[in-house]
Amino acid sequence: MRDEGPGTSPFAAPHGPVPPGWEDVRRVVAVRLDNVGDVIMLGPALRALRRTLPDAHVTLLGSNGGSRVAPLLPWVDGVMVERVVWQDAGGRLPLDPRREMALVERIAERRFDAALIFTSFSQSPWPPAYACYLAGVPVRAAQAADFGGSVLTHVVPALPREAHQVDRNLHLLRGLGFEDAGHHLEVDVPAPARASADHLLGEVGLAPDRPFVAMAAGASCAARRYPPGRFAEVGRLLADAGFPVVVVGSANEEELARPILEANTARTVRSLVGRTDLAELAAVLARAALVVTNDSGPMHLADAVARPQVVLFSGTDLESQWRPRRSPVRLLRRPTGCAPCYRFECPFDLACLDIPAEEVVEHCLALLEQVPDRSGGLCVGSGS
Repeated sequence: MRDEGPGTSPFAAPHGPVPPGWEDVRRVVAVRLDNVGDVIMLGPALRALRRTLPDAHVTLLGSNGGSRVAPLLPWVDGVMVERVVWQDAGGRLPLDPRREMALVERIAERRFDAALIFTSFSQSPWPPAYACYLAGVPVRAAQAADFGGSVLTHVVPALPREAHQVDRNLHLLRGLGFEDAGHHLEVDVPAPARASADHLLGEVGLAPDRPFVAMAAGASCAARRYPPGRFAEVGRLLADAGFPVVVVGSANEEELARPILEANTARTVRSLVGRTDLAELAAVLARAALVVTNDSGPMHLADAVARPQVVLFSGTDLESQWRPRRSPVRLLRRPTGCAPCYRFECPFDLACLDIPAEEVVEHCLALLEQVPDRSGGLCVGSGS
């Protein structure tokens, strides 16, 4: 990823006809101020943008967390990392108009020709569109279902809320006249990250040809997390079945991983929690025979490297909006009357994830038998 200069991509295809009004666009800002998984799912839309405008310089305007994906997306040339008031779900940002005007000035300094504003079904495009309007970005495009005057220059009717987020992102490009370049997720994992992942796995006793199960117990909110105690039991049962388990996650997920590791009396569960950056995590997942995860960033990352998955998918969201579609996958959830709740915390003791560890392991073993490990840690298939 470069900060300046024309965009190039190892995945680039011959570009199609440029939509009317985009002939002179050279600098594009793609706005997606969300989490890691949301930015991974932006990849197919950025790939379509690059296919049609191969010489454009594309900047991701992202959050501190989501922007970590940018080095893995070969269609991104630069990054602006911002914390914005319209994404402040917890109401933690104090009233400070000068802070917002400073954001407008930073956008204006980049002299963008166009802004593509990507949102989920529940998010409004109007605040970021207005920031880009004040910054003087001449072309401003987003999906919208309500009226906002001329803040947007291009309004694409929004898809129904049940639509998958990848399709929602591509729908904006399609509505503007861009051609698709595939719906599948992909990431470009640098060779140094792959080498580092091999070294880390070697340190915990896993040779390059030895299959293992990767387990990611984290998620962005508590309502999406299968209980760590049950994850620990899953790890023990998988180890009893002959599969080494590697627990992965960020440094701030060490408390979630602790019960899993403390239950590991036989030393068959290894930990790389807090020891990988995002690129190294992608490389570790790409080597796994199977990934066990929640509805989380690692779920989308495993989908991007096409690894089989068993997903503990809570009732916070609709599966149709976020489910893996490239990986062979088993989604596990108990039906509940409160789903989808869209909550960060669950008041009902995670009834939607009341799934015994034995049942999870049954699905793991069935999927491992159905989709055997393949060389290079790559396995391409469709979700089921």
